[in-house]
Amino acid sequence: MTETTEIVAEQKVEPAIQKAIRSGLSIIFVLFNVEKQAGDMLNGLIKSLRNLDFDYEIICVDDGSTDRTAEVVKEFVRESSRVKLIQMRTAFGEASALDAGLKNSNGDIVVYLTGRVNINPDHVVNLIRKLDEGYDLVVGWRYPRRDSKLNHIVSRLFNSTINWIAGLKLHDINSGVFVSRREVLENVPIYGDLNNFIPVMAVKQGYRIAEEKIEQLPGWFRTSKYVDEYIRRFLDIITVFFLTRYSKKPIHFLGFLGAVLTLIGVGIDLYLFVYRILQLGPIAGRPLLLLGSLLLIIGIQMVSIGLIGEMIIFTHAKEIKEYNIEEIVNNPSQI
Repeated sequence: MTETTEIVAEQKVEPAIQKAIRSGLSIIFVLFNVEKQAGDMLNGLIKSLRNLDFDYEIICVDDGSTDRTAEVVKEFVRESSRVKLIQMRTAFGEASALDAGLKNSNGDIVVYLTGRVNINPDHVVNLIRKLDEGYDLVVGWRYPRRDSKLNHIVSRLFNSTINWIAGLKLHDINSGVFVSRREVLENVPIYGDLNNFIPVMAVKQGYRIAEEKIEQLPGWFRTSKYVDEYIRRFLDIITVFFLTRYSKKPIHFLGFLGAVLTLIGVGIDLYLFVYRILQLGPIAGRPLLLLGSLLLIIGIQMVSIGLIGEMIIFTHAKEIKEYNIEEIVNNPSQI
């Protein structure tokens, strides 16, 4: 039975390059204040894709740049019908820019690039070919890394944590470069900062993902050096942990923590109650009494929030889709 399933899966996979030739390739390039790098990157993309002789489009999404990034892209738009510019009114973030680019693209194979990383455009084709091995999404692994040591350390910690949570073995989850079949992005939620976790969400939906090395070119790099960025990353990790494990059963997460805190609070208060009943000493004003009461209140609140979450999910259960059907096989003679 297993061998049959594997054969069907192999026959179902369509070579990515052939699919790009037939239905087109969409490159979504998100830009923000990168007027110096935008021209070089676009030139490199056009040059590398020109040699492949298949239909493609480059959709540049200017995420509210305040420099001349849009003007640089407009020069390419005037010279080529394959290049399109989408200008956002202000900076909405990469997730919104990706969503805007996706809704205004046509290709069944989607390449995502961001101006905050400087990669070799000639290597993008290698990611597309990697899809031919049966994968649905291929993440670009920046190798070798040429940005700052601080970025290396932060990225290593970030990737290690996400890999542990999601059970993955990727080196560069938030590289800002990936190639995907369109159906993956249509079934994965993209909002807030979840664009950094598309591989994680794709795995949750049952898609096959891999990574492929892509050269990082020397030049200007954005450095993560502000405290608020680390706080946001920490909160994003908590979000992904919750969404990948408890999005449909919040009571399992909040209820468990709430129950633990409640039991500890009850235990402390019960101890103080017996302590006072036996007249072993006064309990008024003792820090332990305050701690027990606080834990009891917080625990009950967490359980209550979990129950409210369950009620919301129960009310909207018919609108929630947490599964993804890859294929339906039947016998035509029985229809």
